[in-house]
Amino acid sequence: MADNIYENIETNKRKTILLVLLFPVVLTTLITGMLYGAALLVHSTPEQKQNNLDMLNISVPYVMVFFLVFGLIWLLISYFVGAKMILRAAHATDVMKFGKGKEIQRIVENMAITAGLPCPSVYVIEDDSLNAFATGRDPEHASITLTTGIISKLDKQELEAVVAHEMSHIGNRDIRLMLLMIAGIGFCTFMGQFILRGALHGRRGGNNKTSGPILLIGGAFVIFGYIIAPMLRLAVSRQREYQADATACLLTRNPMAMASALRKISSDARVEVLDSQASVSAMCIANPLKNTKSFFGKLSGITATHPPIDERIAKLETMGR
Repeated sequence: MADNIYENIETNKRKTILLVLLFPVVLTTLITGMLYGAALLVHSTPEQKQNNLDMLNISVPYVMVFFLVFGLIWLLISYFVGAKMILRAAHATDVMKFGKGKEIQRIVENMAITAGLPCPSVYVIEDDSLNAFATGRDPEHASITLTTGIISKLDKQELEAVVAHEMSHIGNRDIRLMLLMIAGIGFCTFMGQFILRGALHGRRGGNNKTSGPILLIGGAFVIFGYIIAPMLRLAVSRQREYQADATACLLTRNPMAMASALRKISSDARVEVLDSQASVSAMCIANPLKNTKSFFGKLSGITATHPPIDERIAKLETMGR
């Protein structure tokens, strides 16, 4: 078990480094390609095209440096305060304000001791659905959040399995990887919307010369934030649910409890407060956006960050036998 956990930790460290490097490389390549492509394809004389290319050769490096520096600052801030922002966006409250707070706290403390990890903070979301997620930058600054539905509808063994699942995400450092992924996607979507609004405002003001390139840069951010980045997220996140399920079974010695919990969770995993926090769905034990009318919800089958629950249950039942 220990060897497998350490292997997962090292894998996630490599993925984190790859993610930090891949995000700016892919984004800058996309922006540069769109700008140079537009300069070459625009209907103009050869001299005008050459002038456009000369202008891009001068301005593009400065633009790229600006966005890279701003993006790194965004990631740095998100690394330290991103988890608190996620909890605030999810309307999570301290577990001790909840009726079963002491009981839940005890379960988390026991599972932390079993996993050999510091006890994370525990939060609750007032929602009748069944879901949970862990977040934070490392095991020393981690938290587990449970919906009131999952607390009331699962028995103790099933709840222990869910907590063990989230504890494994903390131990494997999945939480740090997904925190940076969410921060990167948030940066790109924010910049895309901000730049596009500015470019459209400039066009209405009659400033068409600069609004064209700005529109292209904004479009590149939108394409990256809503299409390419979620695909990158799939490459680093999907298998981690299988790993967390397996680790939870090793911690609880009860694969059937994990399978039973997932079966109940699959009946109602949607968390309404997360409908507007689509990127956070990757952190949850089951996709909270399934069957919603949101853009990400409609694409859940394509950009799904979780393997099908039926497959997860089948693997757990095989372990139980």
